[in-house]
Amino acid sequence: MVMGWRLPGERLTAAGWAVALAVFVLPVLAVGLLLDALVQLVFGWCLGVWCWF
Repeated sequence: MVMGWRLPGERLTAAGWAVALAVFVLPVLAVGLLLDALVQLVFGWCLGVWCWF
């Protein structure tokens, strides 16, 4: 409460979502891409979504 006013609660901003995406989602996608490339080189199997096209 600030000077008698109730302020809205804390929330994640657009910049917060962008940072969360960059820190958590992109590294997971990068590891998956590398693992798929490794499996394709070693075994010849393509396991990624891009193999459907």
